[in-house]
Amino acid sequence: MTATSAVIATSHPNDPLLRADRFPHILCPGCGIGTVIHCYVDAMAESGVALENHVCVSGIGCSGRAAGYVNVDSYHTTHGRAIPFALGIAIHKPELRVTVISGDGDLTAIGGNHLIHAARRNMNLTVICINNFNYGMTGGQAGPTSPRGSMASTAPHGVHDRPFNLPDLARAAGASFVARWTILHVRQLREAILRGMQNPGFSFIEALSPCPTNFGRANDLGSGMDEMEVYRQRCRISDHLPPFDELDIDLVDEARPIVVGNFVDIERRPYESV
Repeated sequence: MTATSAVIATSHPNDPLLRADRFPHILCPGCGIGTVIHCYVDAMAESGVALENHVCVSGIGCSGRAAGYVNVDSYHTTHGRAIPFALGIAIHKPELRVTVISGDGDLTAIGGNHLIHAARRNMNLTVICINNFNYGMTGGQAGPTSPRGSMASTAPHGVHDRPFNLPDLARAAGASFVARWTILHVRQLREAILRGMQNPGFSFIEALSPCPTNFGRANDLGSGMDEMEVYRQRCRISDHLPPFDELDIDLVDEARPIVVGNFVDIERRPYESV
């Protein structure tokens, strides 16, 4: 090959892991869901588990589209019911590596009861919660993770309720692996998902993601890249679960850090071995 010649790539190593016939995707410009999906398929490829033994389950919402884009057995379930659907698979076929990918509204509002009890029982599941702080698919309504003071279509004067602190919620409920990363931290997010797949119990990974179309626009955060810059400037990595208040997220107060990291990684007997 001469110095002026070029090699044109005709394929990507992850092509077999994605359903090319479903592209181009329907996600908005600047959305981080595609990055999370890419981290997930990277983790699958590194897991050493045969692809036919991977299962992806999602609920309803923008994040729920993940199940349609990955080229493994996948199930797009009803609103809030991704976890119980995944539990049925994991209990009946314990040899499978079942991952749930869905959004903060689907998993922590209508599906919140299923989340805490799956964590309490330490079910052998990996749950990836893509948190964009609102119901992005249906018009930008406030959700359980919308930061206090943030604007939403159902909170025109700002959200008054205190949001769920998802890592602390998962830890308190009994999850044996708990992490929070942003889509800026692609290597760490991929490694956390991989660790979740290796953990013989309930793994919960929160992935903070921009929603420039609804949450970003309503809160003057700018584009998806602008919100990524917020993550770059304000994220602080911790290797342990900090005090409750320090985990809260405030996207307005520039002095307040956004704490990310792998917070919990303990050995705890999973449900199936009881």
